[in-house]
Amino acid sequence: MSDAYAREEQNNALLASLSQKTSALKHITLDIYDNARNQSTLDNTNEVFSSMSTNIRGSAGRLTRMARQGDKVAVLKIAGVIIVGGLLIWWVGGWILGLLLGR
Repeated sequence: MSDAYAREEQNNALLASLSQKTSALKHITLDIYDNARNQSTLDNTNEVFSSMSTNIRGSAGRLTRMARQGDKVAVLKIAGVIIVGGLLIWWVGGWILGLLLGR
């Protein structure tokens, strides 16, 4: 009877060890998946910023050509949009910082 009990205890110990190893493997697999997903997100972000950089460069070139042609009304409109956009960003940024800092 004690021999069967000893084997049962060994089986339980081996089963617990196997369960721990399986759990560790599961966590490692999930960490690898999360890391790969984050890397994919970083790659996508790099593509978005690269595209945005190209678009800004193209817009700046068009604005430069427009300014060289002497279209003063269009240049004043663009300047107005930039000033209003800057003020709006400043106002919204101040509001957000006020919320975050509790002012």
